[in-house]
Amino acid sequence: MPDPELLERITARRAELDELDEQLVKQLAEVRAERDELAVAERVLERMTGQPAGERVQAAPMPGQVGGRPVMLIPHREPGVEEDVLPWDYQRIIAAVRQAAGPVMAREVGEVVGVDISVRPKLKPLRSKLVRLVDRGWLRKLPDGRFTTRL
Repeated sequence: MPDPELLERITARRAELDELDEQLVKQLAEVRAERDELAVAERVLERMTGQPAGERVQAAPMPGQVGGRPVMLIPHREPGVEEDVLPWDYQRIIAAVRQAAGPVMAREVGEVVGVDISVRPKLKPLRSKLVRLVDRGWLRKLPDGRFTTRL
């Protein structure tokens, strides 16, 4: 005869999963509805501007989304684009790299911007931001892993 406590736990877990399933179905329906609304808005915009959507997307970078919410992307460095377009924490990172006497490691930048460098996992987000700034042309990464401002 099966253990009644085990059967109860299985039943409770099944109920949790059923509830989660209902939430996900609802969320998927909302996502699909919003996607349909965006398609309609895109067609209206095409009619108003006479410019196909593909051309607009190439002309200006689209903001990213995380969890269905728009997030600020770090723009590529271009002539006329100043550091003040960057989020405040990225501006602090660039200032820390600029203040250094020469190329710096992520750990050294962390000391300046106030990251707890004694805990290695706390440096990972900072290192990611440094690499993102390199990818967008704001900083340069040397072969030895140190960062410097662009020349």
